[in-house]
Amino acid sequence: MTFAPAPIPSRTQYVLEAIKHAILTARLRPGQALVETELAAQFGVSKTPVREALKTLAGTGLVVMSQYKGATVRLVDATMAREVYDVRLLLEPEALRRSVNRKVSLEAAQEALERADSALDKADRSLANRDFHRALYLPCGNPLLARMLDEVRDQAALVSTVAWSAVPSWEREAAEHREILRLALADDAEAAAGALHHHIASFVRRAFPDDEDGGGAA
Repeated sequence: MTFAPAPIPSRTQYVLEAIKHAILTARLRPGQALVETELAAQFGVSKTPVREALKTLAGTGLVVMSQYKGATVRLVDATMAREVYDVRLLLEPEALRRSVNRKVSLEAAQEALERADSALDKADRSLANRDFHRALYLPCGNPLLARMLDEVRDQAALVSTVAWSAVPSWEREAAEHREILRLALADDAEAAAGALHHHIASFVRRAFPDDEDGGGAA
Protein backbone atom coordinates (compact mmCIF):
# COMPACT_ATOMS: atom_id res chain seq x y z
CA MET A 1 0.00 0.00 0.00
CA THR A 2 1.42 3.41 -0.96
CA PHE A 3 0.73 6.79 0.55
CA ALA A 4 0.87 10.16 -1.20
CA PRO A 5 3.08 12.76 0.50
CA ALA A 6 1.17 15.15 2.71
CA PRO A 7 0.53 18.53 1.08
CA ILE A 8 2.64 21.42 2.37
CA PRO A 9 0.54 23.97 4.35
CA SER A 10 0.04 27.26 2.52
CA ARG A 11 2.09 29.36 4.96
CA THR A 12 4.97 26.94 4.81
CA GLN A 13 4.76 26.93 1.00
CA TYR A 14 4.79 30.73 0.94
CA VAL A 15 7.88 30.86 3.17
CA LEU A 16 9.55 28.07 1.21
CA GLU A 17 9.12 29.83 -2.13
CA ALA A 18 10.26 33.16 -0.68
CA ILE A 19 13.44 31.67 0.78
CA LYS A 20 14.14 29.73 -2.42
CA HIS A 21 13.75 32.90 -4.48
CA ALA A 22 16.05 34.80 -2.12
CA ILE A 23 18.68 32.06 -2.42
CA LEU A 24 18.45 31.94 -6.21
CA THR A 25 18.79 35.73 -6.51
CA ALA A 26 21.74 35.74 -4.06
CA ARG A 27 19.89 37.92 -1.54
CA LEU A 28 20.62 34.99 0.72
CA ARG A 29 24.17 34.05 -0.19
CA PRO A 30 25.90 30.63 -0.01
CA GLY A 31 27.04 29.99 3.53
CA GLN A 32 24.71 32.59 5.06
CA ALA A 33 22.97 31.62 8.29
CA LEU A 34 19.19 31.21 8.13
CA VAL A 35 17.89 32.23 11.56
CA GLU A 36 14.35 31.04 12.22
CA THR A 37 13.34 34.00 14.40
CA GLU A 38 14.63 36.53 11.84
CA LEU A 39 12.90 34.81 8.94
CA ALA A 40 9.67 34.45 10.90
CA ALA A 41 9.67 38.18 11.66
CA GLN A 42 10.49 39.01 8.03
CA PHE A 43 7.58 36.95 6.67
CA GLY A 44 5.14 37.70 9.48
CA VAL A 45 4.68 34.08 10.50
CA SER A 46 5.55 31.89 13.47
CA LYS A 47 8.74 29.84 13.56
CA THR A 48 6.89 26.63 12.69
CA PRO A 49 6.35 27.27 8.94
CA VAL A 50 9.90 28.62 8.71
CA ARG A 51 11.28 25.47 10.33
CA GLU A 52 9.24 23.24 8.02
CA ALA A 53 10.29 25.25 4.94
CA LEU A 54 13.96 24.96 5.89
CA LYS A 55 13.60 21.19 6.34
CA THR A 56 12.07 20.91 2.87
CA LEU A 57 14.80 23.07 1.33
CA ALA A 58 17.42 20.92 3.05
CA GLY A 59 15.83 17.94 1.35
CA THR A 60 16.22 19.56 -2.06
CA GLY A 61 19.84 20.53 -1.38
CA LEU A 62 19.51 24.32 -1.18
CA VAL A 63 19.94 24.46 2.60
CA VAL A 64 22.29 22.62 4.96
CA MET A 65 21.09 21.76 8.47
CA SER A 66 23.71 21.41 11.21
CA GLN A 67 23.22 20.50 14.86
CA TYR A 68 25.72 23.16 15.86
CA LYS A 69 25.40 25.89 13.19
CA GLY A 70 21.70 25.60 12.48
CA ALA A 71 20.53 26.17 8.90
CA THR A 72 22.71 27.81 6.26
CA VAL A 73 22.46 28.35 2.52
CA ARG A 74 24.38 25.61 0.76
CA LEU A 75 27.87 26.54 -0.42
CA VAL A 76 28.59 26.06 -4.11
CA ASP A 77 32.08 24.97 -5.11
CA ALA A 78 33.59 23.05 -8.01
CA THR A 79 33.17 19.68 -6.29
CA MET A 80 29.49 20.24 -5.54
CA ALA A 81 28.80 21.54 -9.05
CA ARG A 82 30.57 18.66 -10.76
CA GLU A 83 28.75 16.10 -8.61
CA VAL A 84 25.36 17.57 -9.51
CA TYR A 85 26.20 17.87 -13.18
CA ASP A 86 27.75 14.40 -13.31
CA VAL A 87 24.40 12.95 -12.25
CA ARG A 88 22.70 14.98 -14.95
CA LEU A 89 25.21 13.86 -17.60
CA LEU A 90 24.66 10.22 -16.73
CA LEU A 91 20.87 10.33 -16.68
CA GLU A 92 19.37 13.30 -18.51
CA PRO A 93 20.42 12.60 -22.12
CA GLU A 94 19.08 9.04 -21.84
CA ALA A 95 15.81 10.33 -20.39
CA LEU A 96 15.45 12.78 -23.30
CA ARG A 97 16.26 10.03 -25.80
CA ARG A 98 13.41 7.97 -24.36
CA SER A 99 11.01 10.91 -24.34
CA VAL A 100 11.67 11.63 -28.02
CA ASN A 101 11.32 7.97 -28.99
CA ARG A 102 7.97 7.89 -27.20
CA LYS A 103 6.85 10.85 -29.37
CA VAL A 104 5.42 12.76 -26.41
CA SER A 105 4.21 16.35 -26.46
CA LEU A 106 6.95 18.88 -25.63
CA GLU A 107 4.67 21.91 -25.33
CA ALA A 108 5.74 22.36 -21.70
CA ALA A 109 9.37 22.68 -22.80
CA GLN A 110 8.46 25.39 -25.33
CA GLU A 111 6.47 27.26 -22.69
CA ALA A 112 9.39 27.09 -20.25
CA LEU A 113 11.73 28.51 -22.90
CA GLU A 114 9.41 31.46 -23.38
CA ARG A 115 9.29 32.08 -19.61
CA ALA A 116 13.08 31.98 -19.41
CA ASP A 117 13.34 34.53 -22.24
CA SER A 118 11.00 36.93 -20.43
CA ALA A 119 12.35 36.34 -16.89
CA LEU A 120 13.00 39.46 -14.83
CA ASP A 121 15.73 38.05 -12.58
CA LYS A 122 18.19 35.19 -12.23
CA ALA A 123 15.91 33.14 -10.00
CA ASP A 124 12.98 33.18 -12.43
CA ARG A 125 15.31 32.48 -15.36
CA SER A 126 17.06 29.63 -13.58
CA LEU A 127 13.80 28.04 -12.44
CA ALA A 128 12.33 28.37 -15.95
CA ASN A 129 15.45 26.67 -17.31
CA ARG A 130 15.02 23.84 -14.81
CA ASP A 131 11.37 23.55 -15.92
CA PHE A 132 12.60 23.28 -19.52
CA HIS A 133 14.90 20.42 -18.67
CA ARG A 134 12.22 18.73 -16.57
CA ALA A 135 9.73 18.93 -19.45
CA LEU A 136 12.24 16.99 -21.56
CA TYR A 137 12.95 14.19 -19.07
CA LEU A 138 9.63 13.85 -17.22
CA PRO A 139 7.78 11.98 -20.02
CA CYS A 140 10.64 9.48 -20.46
CA GLY A 141 8.37 6.61 -19.35
CA ASN A 142 10.45 5.72 -16.27
CA PRO A 143 9.13 7.47 -13.13
CA LEU A 144 12.18 6.42 -11.07
CA LEU A 145 14.56 8.00 -13.59
CA ALA A 146 12.52 11.21 -13.53
CA ARG A 147 12.50 11.27 -9.71
CA MET A 148 16.28 10.85 -9.58
CA LEU A 149 16.68 13.89 -11.81
CA ASP A 150 14.11 15.81 -9.78
CA GLU A 151 16.29 15.29 -6.70
CA VAL A 152 19.11 17.43 -8.15
CA ARG A 153 16.83 19.99 -9.81
CA ASP A 154 17.07 22.79 -7.23
CA GLN A 155 20.78 22.21 -6.75
CA ALA A 156 21.30 22.64 -10.48
CA ALA A 157 19.37 25.92 -10.30
CA LEU A 158 21.64 27.11 -7.48
CA VAL A 159 24.77 26.17 -9.43
CA SER A 160 23.58 28.06 -12.49
CA THR A 161 22.70 31.25 -10.62
CA VAL A 162 26.07 31.27 -8.84
CA ALA A 163 27.81 30.68 -12.17
CA TRP A 164 25.89 33.48 -13.88
CA SER A 165 27.08 35.89 -11.17
CA ALA A 166 30.64 35.27 -12.40
CA VAL A 167 30.00 34.56 -16.09
CA PRO A 168 26.57 35.70 -17.37
CA SER A 169 26.22 33.05 -20.10
CA TRP A 170 22.44 32.54 -20.10
CA GLU A 171 22.06 33.79 -23.68
CA ARG A 172 24.38 31.04 -24.87
CA GLU A 173 22.48 28.44 -22.84
CA ALA A 174 19.16 29.73 -24.20
CA ALA A 175 20.40 29.24 -27.77
CA GLU A 176 21.49 25.70 -26.88
CA HIS A 177 18.07 25.03 -25.37
CA ARG A 178 16.36 26.09 -28.57
CA GLU A 179 18.58 23.76 -30.61
CA ILE A 180 17.93 20.83 -28.26
CA LEU A 181 14.18 21.40 -28.54
CA ARG A 182 14.38 21.75 -32.33
CA LEU A 183 16.10 18.36 -32.60
CA ALA A 184 13.65 16.76 -30.20
CA LEU A 185 10.66 18.10 -32.14
CA ALA A 186 12.24 16.71 -35.32
CA ASP A 187 12.16 13.26 -33.66
CA ASP A 188 15.97 12.99 -33.83
CA ALA A 189 16.48 11.31 -30.47
CA GLU A 190 20.21 10.66 -30.84
CA ALA A 191 21.06 14.20 -31.98
CA ALA A 192 18.88 15.74 -29.27
CA ALA A 193 20.50 13.58 -26.57
CA GLY A 194 23.96 14.44 -27.92
CA ALA A 195 23.20 18.15 -27.95
CA LEU A 196 21.90 17.94 -24.38
CA HIS A 197 25.02 16.08 -23.22
CA HIS A 198 27.23 18.75 -24.79
CA HIS A 199 25.10 21.50 -23.26
CA ILE A 200 25.41 20.13 -19.72
CA ALA A 201 29.11 19.24 -20.00
CA SER A 202 30.18 22.52 -21.58
CA PHE A 203 28.36 24.59 -18.96
CA VAL A 204 30.10 23.03 -16.00
CA ARG A 205 33.49 23.08 -17.79
CA ARG A 206 33.03 26.75 -18.57
CA ALA A 207 31.83 27.72 -15.12
CA PHE A 208 34.11 25.43 -13.08
CA PRO A 209 37.27 24.78 -15.10
CA ASP A 210 39.70 22.13 -13.92
CA ASP A 211 42.31 23.42 -11.51
CA GLU A 212 45.01 23.16 -14.15
CA ASP A 213 42.95 25.49 -16.33
CA GLY A 214 42.97 28.20 -13.72
CA GLY A 215 39.99 27.46 -11.48
CA GLY A 216 36.50 28.89 -11.65
CA ALA A 217 32.89 28.53 -10.55
CA ALA A 218 29.61 27.02 -11.83
